[in-house]
Amino acid sequence: MNAEPPSQKPGNLAAWLHRFLGRFFRNPDERKQLISSIHDAESRHAIDPDTVAMMEGALLVSEMKVRDIMVPRSEIVFIDEDATPADFLPEIIETGHSRFPVFDDKHEHVLGILLAKDLLALASDPGESFKIRDIMRPVAFVPESKRLNILLREFRERRNHLAVVVDEYGGLSGLVTIEDVIEQIVGEIDDEHDLAEEDNIRRHRDQRYTVKARTTIEEFDEFFDVDWSSGDFDTVGGLVISELGHLPQRGEEVEYEGFSFKVLRADHRRVRLLRAIRNTSSAAVDADAD
Repeated sequence: MNAEPPSQKPGNLAAWLHRFLGRFFRNPDERKQLISSIHDAESRHAIDPDTVAMMEGALLVSEMKVRDIMVPRSEIVFIDEDATPADFLPEIIETGHSRFPVFDDKHEHVLGILLAKDLLALASDPGESFKIRDIMRPVAFVPESKRLNILLREFRERRNHLAVVVDEYGGLSGLVTIEDVIEQIVGEIDDEHDLAEEDNIRRHRDQRYTVKARTTIEEFDEFFDVDWSSGDFDTVGGLVISELGHLPQRGEEVEYEGFSFKVLRADHRRVRLLRAIRNTSSAAVDADAD
């Protein structure tokens, strides 16, 4: 199988992934055949491990949903529709983000998206009359349940880079970007504004978390108020490997002490990222025990 590496430009990469995803998701048998061919090609050194990891990531994306990767509402940096430049410019500069959802005055609805580049005119004429509503862009809304391969196609077709996520009742849940989707396939995309060391555990909602496999058991215990001390493994990734009995591939799942773990990112050498879902009844028991 010949795999031409895509250009690193986001538009070209999204187009390549769209073609790849659209070609191989017709039925489970085709997927199994493709995975087998990929691993066979890797064993013959016809495809390098990084390319294999990206292809497997593209396959996994069809199984993941927006809720698995979205930034939860509590972590979103919003701009109020009536805010003045003096109010929001310091926060825009501090975060380094390029797009910001605009809230209504009651903080209930997202009215649009403010692009940082649209504020450059303020640098030349700070005294110019300014209203956020005059320059904000339309906002795209997506449900939590939308599959990532479909979202990637919509991002490309509509030329959107960000969407606001809503729950089944239409309430605001979080946001998701095209970079978030592509990172599930090609790995972390660092830029000059990314922190060198981000949190090892990130909460999303409804007891859903993403956990870096390198997270120590001590850190996991402290975060979730559990006690998994054991001499058999030092990290959460080691725990998952121990429970499965082998080095897992992307998409494999395991249950452990009231948690469901799913491997989101892995290669032939190590597990990198996990999704953890805490059983709500287990969380309630822990709370009662306190």
